[in-house]
Amino acid sequence: MRNAIIFGTLLVISALGIACGGPAGNNGNGNTGNANTGTNDNALAVKTPTPVAVTNNAPTLTPVIKAYCDAMNKKDEAALRKIYSSDTIKNFETQMKQQNVKTLMKFLEDDKVGATCELTNEQINGDNATAIFKSDTYKNGLTIVFVKEGGEWKLTNKSPALDSMKQSSSNSNAAK
Repeated sequence: MRNAIIFGTLLVISALGIACGGPAGNNGNGNTGNANTGTNDNALAVKTPTPVAVTNNAPTLTPVIKAYCDAMNKKDEAALRKIYSSDTIKNFETQMKQQNVKTLMKFLEDDKVGATCELTNEQINGDNATAIFKSDTYKNGLTIVFVKEGGEWKLTNKSPALDSMKQSSSNSNAAK
């Protein structure tokens, strides 16, 4: 469910980015296109995002994400509850109650991990950390947040990219 919302949001933002590329110029011969080159822009140019350079292989946080991927692939709810932060579990339980979902595995059923499970570019700042997570669902990577609880690193359901999209969506809704 959550992945469907995230995917839908990313799809809409991508479509808006493509649609808002700006008006085509007139090249002087009656064809619209790139005003500087005189080429005709009949095809939609799609740019593939440049992958982020790997700065490290997340030596501190990789065991957490490996445990997460194993638990998701085995559908091991008890293990997942140990991997997620207490705030994240509370958030999930609130959403589960609202959606009348009885188990964490049912709630997270759309979060497919698959065979790919990588973490890179960890950045630790005290008891908070971020790293880029790649899986079959997030092939281009998604920055996720980790927190330290009781001396152990825990996974959260927070992502700076997703949080900024939620905030910009809230701001645009408030402006209406």
